[in-house]
Amino acid sequence: MKRTDDYAQRGAHLKGLSDEQLHQRFWSLVEQLTDPLLQAGRENTSPAIERSVLLRMGFNSLEAKAIADACLDRGLLSHGAGHVVYKLSRERGLPLREAGLALSRGELLDEAAALFQEGAK
Repeated sequence: MKRTDDYAQRGAHLKGLSDEQLHQRFWSLVEQLTDPLLQAGRENTSPAIERSVLLRMGFNSLEAKAIADACLDRGLLSHGAGHVVYKLSRERGLPLREAGLALSRGELLDEAAALFQEGAK
């Protein structure tokens, strides 16, 4: 029985490669596929991801939603909601929880935004 596909033609460029070269080629192609995904994960976030971070910092779901929404409204979400809380806490000398709760109530948002302006420390 004759094969009707073009498998032999498509694989012709791989015939002369050793097992080690095939292994290297495979992982090179895997990197080409996954690098854009990893880069997107490093450079992008979402309110859901930031709420998850805030939950792990000890805020409840309602507090985390309010903080993430406040950060989104002020254009701070790309810095990370947890980072915003942390940086505000450090700058103000407040415990993390107090800084986050202030943000959830809509307080200190201007100050938090100012911390992430160009040239800010």
